[in-house]
Amino acid sequence: MIPKRFRPAAIAALTVALASGSMLAYSATAVSGPRDADRATADTFARVASDVLSQRTQALVEDQPGRHGSGQAGPKARLSAQLKKDEDAALQSLRSRKTRLAELGEAYTDADTRVVVDRATVTGGKAVVQVTEQTTLTYKKLRGDEPATTDIGTRYQLTLTSKRGGDWELTSITSQENGPVAVNEPVPAKVNVVKDDGKQYPDGTPASTKYPATPKPKAKTGGAYDYAAMAKYAEKYWSNYNPAYRKYNGAGGDCTNFISQALKAGGWKAVPGSTSDYRNWWYDGSRQTDSWVGVNEWAWFTLSNQRAANLANVYQADVGDILQVDFNRDGSKDHSMMVTYRSSAGMPYLTYHSTNTYRKSLASIIASYPNATYYAYRT
Repeated sequence: MIPKRFRPAAIAALTVALASGSMLAYSATAVSGPRDADRATADTFARVASDVLSQRTQALVEDQPGRHGSGQAGPKARLSAQLKKDEDAALQSLRSRKTRLAELGEAYTDADTRVVVDRATVTGGKAVVQVTEQTTLTYKKLRGDEPATTDIGTRYQLTLTSKRGGDWELTSITSQENGPVAVNEPVPAKVNVVKDDGKQYPDGTPASTKYPATPKPKAKTGGAYDYAAMAKYAEKYWSNYNPAYRKYNGAGGDCTNFISQALKAGGWKAVPGSTSDYRNWWYDGSRQTDSWVGVNEWAWFTLSNQRAANLANVYQADVGDILQVDFNRDGSKDHSMMVTYRSSAGMPYLTYHSTNTYRKSLASIIASYPNATYYAYRT
């Protein structure tokens, strides 16, 4: 969740267009008010989104003999001249990310992208479509003990307008997530950089992103906390949220709420007191402290109460440790993640909400945001 002393940054939309030709049977001019799209029309919208998103995913996959296209069935989305430029730029950005990942010792051998339409409504000549993308990327075994896959769940909104002859034009496809871009999503421009309010807070010390790092292993058992339980909790609820807790996807992001739940599952104890004092940390059925859900407030609580200490290098993070990121370097931390797996070669893998993600390598985060400021916490 974005802290109170900063306004949330806006994420620029990616604008795309297509004409779907005769494959769309629904007549947008047949009704004047909002109406749910019929099944055939919703399926068409799903294919449109799947084609665009699958091409992005495949831009990250290692080239192999015999690989052709995105592997998706159905007609291809035909793009407008402007969309062709936009998507060419997006795909080039993702190919550059693939190169940066290779330099960090990471590659993907296969991918599967599926899109489900959550809702599609048509009003006159305009359609608004909510979809959820589920993508699984298979790690190439370069170091030997990489996880099998990384999984991503991303919500998008599409808008389409009708054209003559029953055709439709896709006018935008915009991520609805508050966290870092998915590994197969281009990084949007950051806007609304804001200044610090001038007050002093225990903000911590940024960590180096140089790889490899001097190892700093932690004792996994015998201490006050159960780090395996933290990781198990995060990997159980990364996609299917725990109904015992409220969700904050529409209120700045659920990332810190999620790591707080996992830390509690591993033994972190509540600190009672007012909700607004960052030195307190607790959750109940109707309220919670700002430090439970706020990215910066969590860091202030953690450092002021000595629950965790900053690590010198992000690659020193181990299971149960926390990574935070200030994407646009404006002094406000934007996102929280938990390490749920670490390879013997020293690569942490992160699981988090907003965007819902399972075992994403730290290398892929840094490849997407090489100029961000990172903070690592030994819990």
